[in-house]
Amino acid sequence: MQQQASVRTSYDVRVPVRDGVELSADVWRPAGDRPAHVVLNRGPYGKNNERIARLGKLFAGRGYAFVAMDVRGRGDSDGQFTPYVHDAEDGVDAIAWLAAQDWCSGKVATFGGSYGGLIQWLTALHRPPALAAMIAMVSPSDPFVEWPTGTSIPVMVSWHRLTAGRVLQHVGDVDWEAVYRHLPLLTMDEAAGFVSERWRDSQRHPVQDEHTRLLSYQGRLAELDVPVLHVSGWYDDEQVGTPRNYASMVAGGAPGQQLLMGPWGHAVNTTRTLGEVDFGPDALIDLEAYWLRWLDAQLDGAPWDDAPVRVFVMGENAWRDDAVWPPAAMTPTPLYLRSGGRANSRLGDGTLSQDAPPADEPSDVYDHAPERPVPFLTGATSAQLGGPDDYSAVELRGDVLVYTGEALAEPLQLIGPVRLVLHASSSAPDTDFTGKLLDVHPSGFAQRLCDGLVRARFRGGFDAERLLEPGAEVEYEIDLWHTAHVFAPGHRLRLEVASSAFPKYDRNLGTGEPLATSTRMQTATQTVHHDAARPSRVVLPVVPLGA
Repeated sequence: MQQQASVRTSYDVRVPVRDGVELSADVWRPAGDRPAHVVLNRGPYGKNNERIARLGKLFAGRGYAFVAMDVRGRGDSDGQFTPYVHDAEDGVDAIAWLAAQDWCSGKVATFGGSYGGLIQWLTALHRPPALAAMIAMVSPSDPFVEWPTGTSIPVMVSWHRLTAGRVLQHVGDVDWEAVYRHLPLLTMDEAAGFVSERWRDSQRHPVQDEHTRLLSYQGRLAELDVPVLHVSGWYDDEQVGTPRNYASMVAGGAPGQQLLMGPWGHAVNTTRTLGEVDFGPDALIDLEAYWLRWLDAQLDGAPWDDAPVRVFVMGENAWRDDAVWPPAAMTPTPLYLRSGGRANSRLGDGTLSQDAPPADEPSDVYDHAPERPVPFLTGATSAQLGGPDDYSAVELRGDVLVYTGEALAEPLQLIGPVRLVLHASSSAPDTDFTGKLLDVHPSGFAQRLCDGLVRARFRGGFDAERLLEPGAEVEYEIDLWHTAHVFAPGHRLRLEVASSAFPKYDRNLGTGEPLATSTRMQTATQTVHHDAARPSRVVLPVVPLGA
């Protein structure tokens, strides 16, 4: 594409869809009469702002037509906003309408993040003929992948408040911490001062059904052959979907797949510092130039010599290129949970060891009281869930089991998925188990890297709820998501095990009663086993330095 000197803008262009509803679009076009490839951005957060205008000028200046569109029921678009329900068909119709315009070349690329990432995938499953490429950033996963609780997580009630009207609502005057403690979950909206059928509907589908299948796409990626630029950050609270989507698209043979993972939160490439951690001068890149080069390659055949995988390795604070994800040199390596039966808190005797435990190693026991959940350190709203936060104070609690390795003599590099195999039993008919991987600095700073949770009633999948037989021993597989990190000499690996991470996940009340409507709490006595017959372990993606 050639750089253009001027840009033509049209506001509130009405785009009809199949049921007669009109969607509102703002259009930035390069000067001249030559048809241009279109970059389509759809979202619920409003297109009438400085950021969208800057993107319009950026893409039009490169020779693309940029179209920003309010989704149905938001901003200037007609209709009723029901998250995700109409977005796939509306996307198909919008792409077809754009492709038919005389100023369009016939090729449409979609672009966006978060909500705007997921609806790209839902639209792509319909295989619109003009869809030529996708830039999908911080894309949410299928139901139950990020939130394996059968419920929409508490902080999402703040998102439903944010999007309650046609324009963004102010959410800064609500005591969200108090709201998140409200029971039952179904009426948490009332505690926040409003009523949202959208929030309540998100609580009414604890197992897979027609509603959740409407939002599911990851099991169907083999059907797609569209080029995709997948972008996320290691501290994006929807991170897990991006590397999974990339790997699935590559496995299905789709061309033009590119993975870019930075040391970022949900707002990618906006700061080099998260919390107390500074990821260095290379943490921020010219992401806009990256988008444009990749689009030029996919839509016009411009040269693209970049490796298919580009990830930022934290700790080393450097970018790494790879041909595949996870890296070919990655070896899943277990570290075993060990203790003398007193791993409660970081003052206990829990260790991580390369040596498997003996037959007679004692188990660790703690009580989970849902009225006093283990905190997950995060901001007040859904804008960003957590970061590289210091959990050393949280680790003083007796209901947190802490297993810490020896100080490293040599650097250790992890790149890829992390999982926890946990052998445990509970006195309750339902409970949660959480795992968290941390880097303990010589100062004692315990930096969260990645974490995950399993809800016992869904240990066999989300097709049905299966309560526990109290006291029964169960082997749980807990997905701790992904990381790319080098532990420096003198640092130590640490694993936390608990039964809550609030308010990232709602509290498991321990009764086995319906999740959306229950209010009764029951303390659960939890036992974590780690002996020869029940070797609880964290499986790490070890990549040799220099590999």
